[in-house]
Parts: sequence; structure tokens; C-alpha cells
Amino acid sequence: MASELILLVDDEPSIVQLARMYFEREGFRTHEVGDGESALEAVTKHRPALIVLDVMLPKLDGFEVCRRLRASGNQTPIIMLTARDEDIDKILGLELGADDYLTKPFNPRELTARAKAILRRSEKTRESDAQPIYRGDLTIDPVAREVRIASNLVDLRAQEFDLLVTLAEQPSRVFTREQLLQLAWGFDYYGQTRTVDVHIAHLRKKIEASSVKIETVTGVGYKLVI
Repeated sequence: MASELILLVDDEPSIVQLARMYFEREGFRTHEVGDGESALEAVTKHRPALIVLDVMLPKLDGFEVCRRLRASGNQTPIIMLTARDEDIDKILGLELGADDYLTKPFNPRELTARAKAILRRSEKTRESDAQPIYRGDLTIDPVAREVRIASNLVDLRAQEFDLLVTLAEQPSRVFTREQLLQLAWGFDYYGQTRTVDVHIAHLRKKIEASSVKIETVTGVGYKLVI
């Protein structure tokens, strides 16, 4: 995983310098650009393992960069940076498909931890020989990363898929948001559990035709019920 290329997209030199320093300490390589158009060009040219993408950018903003990448079929993991916590719904929205977000100012150790967790998860999936999971009319294939309701394929983002697998592996178990961050995202709780709620909301919509449901346990978290 170390030595993989991280694309840093931000027009604030201090942010770029700090992120570069921490990623390089962890053994990663970095490439930096300062606007949205250059970001799209860099993704095509350098094929990074992960993109750290600021929302507020010259030429094209981060939302549009993310939208264009996903519309073209590019599934490179994206961590988006925002100055406003209210942007999370857009960042993790169905039309965008970012994998995670951080609100500025952020701890650079947290950024590298989240990036490593996402890359570990991708590497684990590639090496996995896990068997399909059957829950009601849901079939979850961890190797192909496919979910079907009966015979119908469900289009899930990478993080939605990992969240569903975590819930489905232990149906009826109530998971707290902090536990889901640790198990499905792969990093410790840093105080931004709203990302779990947003992903749960989108996941519910995508499997609403199924007999399997995700229930909210008030004051605790979520569970999968068959």
C-alpha cells in the first residue's frame, strides 16, 4: 500500500504542504494540483490510488470534479475536504459518490488514517476469497462486490457496499455509529459520525425493494432485520 500515489487537489499551499508531508512520512508518493480542470487531467495521466479533493477550487469545483469522474466510470477513492459541515449531504450524495469527507481545519493524522483505511479495504477486497452472503432476498458477493435483490443487480457505491456487508454479517446485531466507522470504514471514531447516517439513508433507498430492512435503534445505532 505504501508508495502508492495520492493526488492532492487544493489551491491552498499550506494545506497541500501539510498533507504532502504527512503522506510522505507514511511512505506514499504525492502529486499536487490547484484547480478542478488540472485534477481531471492528473487523474487520467497519473492514475492515483486515491484523491484528496477540496470542494472550493478554481475553474471547476470539487463537486463537479467528483461528478465527472463518477459519470465517466472512474471509481478511484475520493476524500473530499470542505469548510462547511453542511456540505456532507452533497459530498456523499447519490449523484457524487465520494468515499469520505473531512471538514477544515482537520488533523493531518486523521486524513492519512482515513486514506490508509480506504486503501486497505480496497486491497483486502482484491485478495478476498469470501463466500457470498445470503440474507432474505439479498445476495451479497464480497469478491465481485455485487448486491442483488432476487436477480436484480443493485448499484452501490464502494462505501455503501462495505456498510451493507458489515450489517449483513451479523443480522439483528445493533451497531453503534462508532462501531460502523471502525468496521465498515476502518478507522477509529473521530467525532464525525454523521457520515454514517448519510450512507445509511442512501443505502436504505437502494435496497427498499428488498424484504431486508435497516432499522434505527433510537439512541444506539442501526441493525439489519430480515
